[in-house]
Amino acid sequence: MAKLQRLELLDLVHGQGDRRASVIKLNLAKRTCIAVMLSAAVCPWAAAQSLRSLLSFEEANRTQPFAQDEQPLAKSAKFNTLVNFDGTNGGNPAGSLIQGRDGKLYGTTFDGGSNNNQICLVGGCGTVFKISARGRLTPLYNFCAETNCADGANPAAPLVLGRDGNFYGITELGGATGSGTVFKITPSGILTTLYNWCSQTGCADGAYVNFPETGSFVQATDGNFYGTNDTGGTALGGTVFKLTPSGALTTLYSFCSQTACADGVYPTGLIQATDGNFYGTTQFGGANRYGTVFRITPQGKLSTLYSFCSQTNCTDGSVPFGPLVQANNGNFYGTTEAGGTSTNTLCGGFCGTVFKITASGALTTLYNFCSLANCADGASPSFSLVQGTDGNFYGSTLGGNGVSQYGITVFRLIAAGSLTTLHIFATVSQGPDALFQATTGSFYGVTLEGGTSNNCSPFTCGIAFSLAMGLGPCVETVPTAGKVGSHVAILGQGFKSTTAVSFHGTATKFTVRSDTYLTATVPKGAATGFVAVTTSKRKLRSNQKFRVIP
Repeated sequence: MAKLQRLELLDLVHGQGDRRASVIKLNLAKRTCIAVMLSAAVCPWAAAQSLRSLLSFEEANRTQPFAQDEQPLAKSAKFNTLVNFDGTNGGNPAGSLIQGRDGKLYGTTFDGGSNNNQICLVGGCGTVFKISARGRLTPLYNFCAETNCADGANPAAPLVLGRDGNFYGITELGGATGSGTVFKITPSGILTTLYNWCSQTGCADGAYVNFPETGSFVQATDGNFYGTNDTGGTALGGTVFKLTPSGALTTLYSFCSQTACADGVYPTGLIQATDGNFYGTTQFGGANRYGTVFRITPQGKLSTLYSFCSQTNCTDGSVPFGPLVQANNGNFYGTTEAGGTSTNTLCGGFCGTVFKITASGALTTLYNFCSLANCADGASPSFSLVQGTDGNFYGSTLGGNGVSQYGITVFRLIAAGSLTTLHIFATVSQGPDALFQATTGSFYGVTLEGGTSNNCSPFTCGIAFSLAMGLGPCVETVPTAGKVGSHVAILGQGFKSTTAVSFHGTATKFTVRSDTYLTATVPKGAATGFVAVTTSKRKLRSNQKFRVIP
């Protein structure tokens, strides 16, 4: 029964014509391989052939999307290309950037690098890299450096900065089983494989099928990592997992465990909320088969908070592809890549929405994309939002139908729902990922394609970019929650002249480790609120509230 339910969902996806949905269907070869436990070498090859066919079609449909007078760019936004990937230094970056203790930005490319193997998709096996604020790129690791790609291949998830200062990530292929890995990498580029996906019979422990995005995972307040697989599990509908820093995995939940996948299928990542529970979305399944918002406890008890397409014609949105973000007001915000009230044919039914949802499941649609002529406001937002230090939300859109020439943007949305288009990309299917706000105040991001290099055949290699909105510098805490007496890393700049650190107004002891990194102790009497660092030049506030755990 579960197999039939999944096949029905795949047919539903295909009928809607979504690009990533097509990837799901085209990668059915890989899923079939998983189901019958064929050799790892065959499965990635079949998936690679399918993906090449799809992307060759997209490449053939490129056109210039907008005339200059059709670009209503915000005057305050300053867009700058920092890096053009060229295949050798990496290609087709996937996953948002993050900031390390040294103030540099770290990320991964899905393709490119110095190694290639038949296991890897398209061209090259992927890299881990770092970038300076001025755009100097340093490759840290080239995947498939070991025999049979035992170290993994084609990384896709955003990296996570661990409490130990190292970075943690996921590859979709390679490893001992050919189905991907979880890895740890030091800032100097020393990589350790922590777990090999599909190590259990029938991939009950999880695997990945959506290329090239695995969703977010997080290091929780208990020190363990929590995340999702978009396939595998007991019903091949994806899982929620817990992984210790040493690599011991526990599957907390397998999706599509309920009749007709009412609990959702194909999860897209997790965040840990201020209540200690984890929240996320599934792309499909739920009461109406078009995706869900869910909550899951650290022990694995799942509750479906909302099923999309609950309103006539899916005006409440459908197919949420990106993880949620919890704002400083406690509510959750996210996007759907389809649905909404727009009837513009340019987005091919994949116009999408931005929504707000409470912890109890009350959903409000804040914006319907493709509401303007030629989808000048964007179409099909497909990754998570980020709340800036100005309180507004920032995100990106992929363009209607995934192959449309309209609506590939970066945008700003105020909490009341007013949207401003900040940048319009000039290349079809350029694929901007989620944005990240660094402690300099500027936003940074990557695009899967675009740029000046055509070395990542059949598509261009992508870029890394910055977007300055005139916002001042801030600080970031790692972790974002802790008990009194626990040690917290604080990231920023200008720390050598630090004179005071406080948690919601309560002063504490601190140690300056470098100009971009200091440590502090959560003081007795501290309450949940913003962290402040005072230097000789200014007072810096954290980009989000620090939660003091009782």
